Amino acid sequence: MTQLPPSSGQPGTAGAPALDSETEEFAQQIADSVASFLLALREIAREADGSRAISLLLLEISQVLLAGARLGVQQDFEPASEHQPDVGPEADVDDLRLRLAEMLGNLDTYSFVFDPYVPEVVASNLSDDLASIATDLENGLRHFRQGNVREALWWWQFSYVSSWGNLAGAALNALLSVVSHDRLDVDYVSESDQIEAAEAVLDSGRG
Repeated sequence: MTQLPPSSGQPGTAGAPALDSETEEFAQQIADSVASFLLALREIAREADGSRAISLLLLEISQVLLAGARLGVQQDFEPASEHQPDVGPEADVDDLRLRLAEMLGNLDTYSFVFDPYVPEVVASNLSDDLASIATDLENGLRHFRQGNVREALWWWQFSYVSSWGNLAGAALNALLSVVSHDRLDVDYVSESDQIEAAEAVLDSGRG
C-alpha cells in the first residue's frame, strides 16, 4: 500500500489550503489503485504468459477504470500552482511496450472509435496504449509520493478525462472482444461438430 506523504496535510504551494481528511483518504485510495495496476501490468509483461495475459489485463484495466470513474465524478481538482513541480523524467516504458507487443502478437493491433460523437475509426496497438496509460498514471504517482498530493489528483483527473480513460476503455473493449470470440466461437464450432456427428450417425443408419 502506497502511504500518504506526511506533508500532504500541510498548506500547498502558493498558499493553497490544506486538503481535508476525506480528500486525503480519496487520494490514498487512488494511489493504491494506480500502484497496483502498474505493478500488475509489468508483471504480466514480464511473465509473457499469453494464455493468461488477456484475462489478467481485462481484470486490471477494469479495476483501474473504476479509479478513473471515481476521479471523473469528483469536482475539478486544482493544482497548487500554475506550473507542475519537477518530479524528474518520465518512466521508461519502452521495455514494457516491447514485451507486451511480443506477447500479444497478432492481437496487438486493433481499431476503435476515439469519440463516439465524432465516429472516426482509429487504428492502434494495445501495447502502445497500455504503455501510454502507464506513463500517465505513473506521472501522477510520482507527484503523490513526493508530497504533491493536490497535483497528483489534478493530473490523474485531467489525464483520465483527456487521455488514459478513453484508451483504457478502448483496450478493455478490445480485450473483451478477444475473450468473447474465444468462448463464443468455440461454442459455435462445438455445436457444428455435434450436428455433423449426428448427421453422420443418421447416414450410417440409412445405409
